[in-house]
Amino acid sequence: MLRTSFILAVLTVGVVATSYAQEVDPYTYEGTYSIIGLDPDTGELGMGVQSRAFAVGYRTWTAKGGLAIFAHQASSNPYYGRVGMEMLAAGLDPQEALDRLVRSDVDSARRQVAILHYDGRTAAFTGDATSDWKGHHCGVDYCAQGNTLAGPEVVDAMAHSFEASKGRPLADRLLDALDAAEAAGGDRRGRQAAAMIIVNPLAGAGGYSDTVLDLRVNDNPLPLVEMRRLLTVFRSRTVIAQANEAFDGGNALGAIQRAVASRVRLRQTYASAPESRPPARHLPSRAPDRSRARTWRGRAPARLPCRTPRRPRRVRRRRRIP
Repeated sequence: MLRTSFILAVLTVGVVATSYAQEVDPYTYEGTYSIIGLDPDTGELGMGVQSRAFAVGYRTWTAKGGLAIFAHQASSNPYYGRVGMEMLAAGLDPQEALDRLVRSDVDSARRQVAILHYDGRTAAFTGDATSDWKGHHCGVDYCAQGNTLAGPEVVDAMAHSFEASKGRPLADRLLDALDAAEAAGGDRRGRQAAAMIIVNPLAGAGGYSDTVLDLRVNDNPLPLVEMRRLLTVFRSRTVIAQANEAFDGGNALGAIQRAVASRVRLRQTYASAPESRPPARHLPSRAPDRSRARTWRGRAPARLPCRTPRRPRRVRRRRRIP
């Protein structure tokens, strides 16, 4: 009897656990705003995103240089990016591919998806069940979208910023658009994480990947400020490499000018964002002033001579020969 009761109890727990697992959404809800953009001069595709959700950068995009970039957020489902990329590679139009993906997804009402093809074609979808305010806007070479926002002015601010910044590097345009969205109200819950990715065919290390830039701020009270600092540091590494090349080529003055300009930009970035200032080892400064140091009695420490004690010399006695 006791054995039977134990088996029934185990089966009951298993049924409860199974029903609970079925009720839990397997995809994390990403209330966020983002923008995907194209630089027609360089062929770069990129996306910038900011959210109150932790580590928003690793699950809200799918990108392939020379083909397309997907933004999938709200109740994010990577199915849209993976299968959608295969559809585009097979020759489908972005809007046709998105329509098929939405029809095949039983939870499409909880998704927000945007597609930007490398030739500038776009498509976007915002489900009715995503959190208000939600919406999207696609223009020439970009799509701006968001949910759980303060209002429609957030998406409008991203669109206006991107359109007004033509001619600048894609990373700057994306980050400026996110700053404009945050200034317009951003995520109505607050801010926590941000990320940016830029891809281009064969642009990665050694030409074996297409990732030009991949920056992520997983948990920070000012994620966009930290993102701008990371972008400056990333570019400074490139400037240092260029300065070394100039020095090796005999242009010492040009190398010094590049290095000084990089240092100035770093200091300007840190000065504008003291909350995200890195440790002192990352930003060289003057040596600390030790003249005001105090001991536990309140007096300046005396400078004692530091002498290494000498080892006693061993005296060898000569053996007398009888």
